[in-house]
Amino acid sequence: MAKIHVLHENNEWTDHLVKRLEELSLPYELWHLDQGTIDLMAEPPEGVFYNRMSASSHTRGHRYAPELTEGVLAWLEANGRTVFNGTRAIRLEVSKVNQYTALQREGIHVPKTVAAVGKTQIIEAAEKLGMTPFITKHNRAGKGLGVQLFHSIDALKAYVEGPTFEESIDGITLIQQYIEAPKPYITRCEFIGGTFVYAVRVDTSDGFELCPADACSIEDQFCPVGETPPAKFEIVEGFHDPIIKQLETFLRNNEIAVAGIEIIEDADGNVYAYDVNTNTNYNSDAEVKAGQYGMLELATFLGDALAVTTK
Repeated sequence: MAKIHVLHENNEWTDHLVKRLEELSLPYELWHLDQGTIDLMAEPPEGVFYNRMSASSHTRGHRYAPELTEGVLAWLEANGRTVFNGTRAIRLEVSKVNQYTALQREGIHVPKTVAAVGKTQIIEAAEKLGMTPFITKHNRAGKGLGVQLFHSIDALKAYVEGPTFEESIDGITLIQQYIEAPKPYITRCEFIGGTFVYAVRVDTSDGFELCPADACSIEDQFCPVGETPPAKFEIVEGFHDPIIKQLETFLRNNEIAVAGIEIIEDADGNVYAYDVNTNTNYNSDAEVKAGQYGMLELATFLGDALAVTTK
């Protein structure tokens, strides 16, 4: 029987989708891709396939899950299966360098960024950026990994050469322009089927880790989810901005069906996109308050796609 197949590595982030699939009586199967094999000579099962592999899988002990998933996606695509968030999407998920170059190709502003491999090169990258303050972040990240704010090159040197330096899992550190918003919040725009669904205003006054999932692992000390009032994440009613159409075009051109894209506006009104999440989560407190439910819309979208493939 044809099913909805969900490719992932974190049961906790998938449970909410499972509940909606069951609510709609849709047949599904979970493919947990921490470990596994790919029989390239075999034919994949029938149905539709939705990839929600995370760039932060290594923080849960699943170091090679994205690499395995990309192989599985390539196998599915080669066999003509209907895949949402396929090989192109996962390449953007695990590399902010890929994200920024793809966003710029669509004329979307991103913060000035220099990528570096090596401690000496990180310092050189900051000098090349030529602006303060600036931030560092990991190229393959998720959950705000490696994001730190620096007000001087000397402060960066002390960090890079000190005992608390945290290297990116892929070795690439980004040195990036710090965009200071006039008010302490960013906006996360959610898309399903490549179409804008809603925008969430996220309070950033407590730090950089902005994962909207309803639960974070215990080591995520600064993750705001579950630790702050529901207003930390608030769906913005009637959100409109010209960047939405640009982002929809970006998603279409990069074959991404489902994503949360974070944007920020500076004091001069310039809007920048700085993070693309292709395994997007939704905050239940914000959704209950607004009466909008991302996982329900996602499950409905997948169910509709399954119905088309089984005609």
